[in-house]
Amino acid sequence: MIETPTSEPDLVAVADWLNSRNRKGVRLDRLEGDVSARRYYRAVGVDGESVIVAFYPPELRDSCRNFTVTARLLDRVGVRSPEILAADCETGFMMLEDLGADTLYSMTKDPWDRLLPWLESGKEILQRIQEIPIETVADLNPALDGALFCRELEQTWNLFLEPRGLVGDRVTAEQLRKALDRLCENLGSAPGTSCHRDFMARNLVPADPPPALVVLDHQDLRKGPPFYDLASLLNDSIFPPPEVERELLGDLITTAKDLATYHQAAAQRTLKAIGTFELFSQRGSKRHLHLIPPTLVRALYHLGELPDFSGLLPAIGDSWRSFTIQSSGKDYKEI
Repeated sequence: MIETPTSEPDLVAVADWLNSRNRKGVRLDRLEGDVSARRYYRAVGVDGESVIVAFYPPELRDSCRNFTVTARLLDRVGVRSPEILAADCETGFMMLEDLGADTLYSMTKDPWDRLLPWLESGKEILQRIQEIPIETVADLNPALDGALFCRELEQTWNLFLEPRGLVGDRVTAEQLRKALDRLCENLGSAPGTSCHRDFMARNLVPADPPPALVVLDHQDLRKGPPFYDLASLLNDSIFPPPEVERELLGDLITTAKDLATYHQAAAQRTLKAIGTFELFSQRGSKRHLHLIPPTLVRALYHLGELPDFSGLLPAIGDSWRSFTIQSSGKDYKEI
């Protein structure tokens, strides 16, 4: 879910809440986010110790409450998330341990042999998340189903693919839309399991002892397809080469049906991410624009593994690859 900013407290209000929690004499730094209505602040005390303050505006107070619930659910299956030091969801404030600024995404320039243990750790965590009984997350958030997947790709179509002429001629565009609808329906009908929903590198924080990871943004925990979190880990923001991807899939993908579900999830996730990055850009946050070209290449790769798209790739592949080459200008460089 992408929220439009509506309201936020001033620094005095944040300081007053911290004072009420016996955190006095602090320096407050506003942290840069995406376009969520949530706001984050780093509060540094006179002793140099810091905490993170999250503020949830009125329309997101349920998300604040979800965060407290999902933190307990993760803890029960041995998954570490930021410690909640204080929470007052009635007023929208939450105090969390400060894990620092680095995430797994910060390591993307490292060699793959160094990254592999961290990705293996992420894979182990998502398997633990799947141990959470589905009935415990059923009332927290809507399931990831075919209708939701289709809405996400509709956004990508309207904001990115069609405006850039990446859907082909009228006939190709119609065939592409139908194929994407079938992909979403098939993915949504896969047997469900508990999933994080946004299990990607920017939501995983390296911790001690290596390669331990702490999981962020878990409030959207819900029922979803079995390989959705895995597809997010290996295709959103980081893009392991085929040999690394195969090694990580190894013991989880054991049948042709499993592999097809994984490719469907990865194709949907990459296309969904492109629409999200484009929406962020249109709302003024251009930090993820540089991820669009490699994500588009990744989407093309996964679509190429699905029979429904074999006849469409010659019609759209050249334009998608051409876009990635031409988009090396300033708008798509890392910001």
